[in-house]
Amino acid sequence: MARHHQPRKGSVAFSPRKRAARESPRISSWPEREEPGLLGFPGYKVGMTHVTQTDNTKNSPTEGMEISTAVTVVETPPIVVMGIRAYTQTSRGLKAMTDVLAQDMDEDLKRKISIPVEYDSEAQLASLKENLDKVVEIRALIHTKPRMASVPKKKPELMECGIGGKTAEDKLEYAVSVLGKEINPADVFADGEHTDAVAVTKGKGFQGVIKRWGVRIQYGKAARSSKGRHVGSIGPWTPARTMWTVPMAGQMGYHQRTEYNKKILKIGEADQADEVNPEGGFVKYGLVKNNYLLLKGSLPGPSKRLVMLRKAIRPHGKHDDAPQISYISTASKQGV
Repeated sequence: MARHHQPRKGSVAFSPRKRAARESPRISSWPEREEPGLLGFPGYKVGMTHVTQTDNTKNSPTEGMEISTAVTVVETPPIVVMGIRAYTQTSRGLKAMTDVLAQDMDEDLKRKISIPVEYDSEAQLASLKENLDKVVEIRALIHTKPRMASVPKKKPELMECGIGGKTAEDKLEYAVSVLGKEINPADVFADGEHTDAVAVTKGKGFQGVIKRWGVRIQYGKAARSSKGRHVGSIGPWTPARTMWTVPMAGQMGYHQRTEYNKKILKIGEADQADEVNPEGGFVKYGLVKNNYLLLKGSLPGPSKRLVMLRKAIRPHGKHDDAPQISYISTASKQGV
């Protein structure tokens, strides 16, 4: 009798599927760039709309034609470089060696961390330069300014951001030049560039195997309980244990995920926000009041979720020119 085989139900690539440890995304891998500058920029997911653009993709069936494209709006108020972090190499990998904080920091940071009262930034920086031969990596400590956006929060998010440069000296020189200053998205990205979006996905709570793993619902005579919404078997007699690969009910969503190569169609200024604001504002968000990005396609997470946009770590194709956008839909999204 022939054995019948079929693929397993659902990918185990992201197991265990448990809730993310923090809502602000944490990035451990940064691309290599020779030109100095930040390698990422955070923003708040606003919502989706659509635009009419001229297709400038080479060899596309619609090249040169006007097409309608779904886009996600990300509000990107300026960020502040609040510190510099230096890493040294150990037998167990990179280890943080020292931090250099800016002299005058935002008052809202008191909601997040304890700001040192007497702190000599110049002395700490001089100490870092003396031990620069031990430093192998320099990263920036940045924080957001949620008061400027339409999100209902005042406490800023703190995160690390990679810095481009050939050597640690080049990275430190750039970091010192922007320490304590505001950075805008146009200082990091350009129209037409590809970026990676890192965010925590929508949380869907505790779900069964059908929704969580895509297991097939059993037919009538095989279903013993709960209308067949369970796996047929959780394992054989031997080995006498349940394998970790067996689909089980549990947490679904609220996982940190990375989507690669999202194309930036436009970087808008704060005074251009009315170009994207629909009548009555975006659902569950409100009005865009700051700089914003239009990214092709969708992004992980619900509206108001912080999304970290990173320079493409594995860019697909070459950096294209920004497409010509002739229309941005501002129709009300209230009834959608």
